[in-house]
Amino acid sequence: MTERRPEEEHQGPVIRDKRRIDPKTGKVREKAPAPDGAPPAPAADKVQADKVEADKAAEVAETAKLRSQLDERTLDLQRLQAEYSNYRKRVERDRVAVREQALANVLSELLPVLDAIGRASDHDELTGGFKSVADTLESAVGKLGLVRFGEKGETFDPTVHEALMHSYSAEVTEPTCVDVLQPGYRIGERIMRPARVAVAEPSGDSAAAAQPDASAAPGGDAVADTDPQK
Repeated sequence: MTERRPEEEHQGPVIRDKRRIDPKTGKVREKAPAPDGAPPAPAADKVQADKVEADKAAEVAETAKLRSQLDERTLDLQRLQAEYSNYRKRVERDRVAVREQALANVLSELLPVLDAIGRASDHDELTGGFKSVADTLESAVGKLGLVRFGEKGETFDPTVHEALMHSYSAEVTEPTCVDVLQPGYRIGERIMRPARVAVAEPSGDSAAAAQPDASAAPGGDAVADTDPQK
């Protein structure tokens, strides 16, 4: 009797059911684990790798989107802070300007009184109670920021001086205030009234004396005349 070998006993078609749905139970079949030591299916590895790459790409895109939004919000905050800082500076500047304008309007009405006090002081007429009132008034306007300017001997400056008289003098080397007819007043940088002065300019002799001698050499020695016709 001939013995059958094992491989001969399993001859014939072999049917493997790879359906994911079990026809008997209607449920999804669980994937059978690969035998120990057997490499995973190449298709499953590729799908898993593609999924990981897709997740990384999505994470990078989301991070870039959040960073872009953060940069935009930071720029908005910086712009808002700059606008607020400029607004505060503008408000402060306007407040100072309004204060100075209000003080100028009030103090301008007191300038004739201060002029009268100044003339009385020049004639030694400030005595008794009148002197006390004058001193109190001058102290009060000084505390409010009113500054008197204009003195004899100052260099004439057309931005703060108004020349009412003009003359020439050999005692000056540049336009000079030789007399103050009416003092000037200012508050801060605002000129309320220029100082009205008499101005003297150098005469011809003093102007020539102030000019350097053109015939003198830079070292102070006279330059020799080398004209052959003389």
